[in-house]
Amino acid sequence: MARGKIQIKRIENTTNRQVTYSKRRNGLFKKANELTVLCDAKVSIIMFSSTGKLHEYISPSTSTKHFFDQYQMTLGVDLWNSHYENMQDNLKKLKDLNRNLRREIRQRMGDCLNDLSMEDLKLLEEEMDKAAKVVRERKYKVITNQIDTQRKKFNNEKEVHNRLLRDLDARAEDPRFALMDNGGEYESVIGFSNLGPRMFALTLQPSHPSAHSGAASDLTTYPLLF
Repeated sequence: MARGKIQIKRIENTTNRQVTYSKRRNGLFKKANELTVLCDAKVSIIMFSSTGKLHEYISPSTSTKHFFDQYQMTLGVDLWNSHYENMQDNLKKLKDLNRNLRREIRQRMGDCLNDLSMEDLKLLEEEMDKAAKVVRERKYKVITNQIDTQRKKFNNEKEVHNRLLRDLDARAEDPRFALMDNGGEYESVIGFSNLGPRMFALTLQPSHPSAHSGAASDLTTYPLLF
């Protein structure tokens, strides 16, 4: 049964397209190898798939460089010189772009303004105003963030301070603690008689008084600074 003629057009199905590419590539390489062996020809095939993958065939009797050297010699063209010229053109474009960018930077710093027209100066002024507005907005945002951070730190420290004061008030009301009224004993125990009226001493009464509870050695005295 004869195989029907295949219509030559792009295969829409990705899987079928890849399978067809692989089969026909192998068939093409097989024909190139047969042509090399039968006719002593030099054959080179370079292929790129739709995904960018490289496939190539080169006759065993030559190399890719020798093949292209012979191609240039036969046609009288210089592929490498053309490539060099393209590179030079691209380099020139990059240099021009770099020079223009440097000039724009200097103009924004107030230099190289003599060659600008009134319209150019007006446009430059508008661009700098927009840039300054962006910088100011960023500065205000940074300042606001710093203020919020400092406010949070202040509130945290204030809360710690208030909590310490509440703890001190609670201890002052605890019957186990008592203020010492004897100035001589205060000075002899603490040794800080010149620290001002904010210095007090607390005496811790034992919760279970012993037979010698009236002795001064059974009392524990702590300095307290408000």
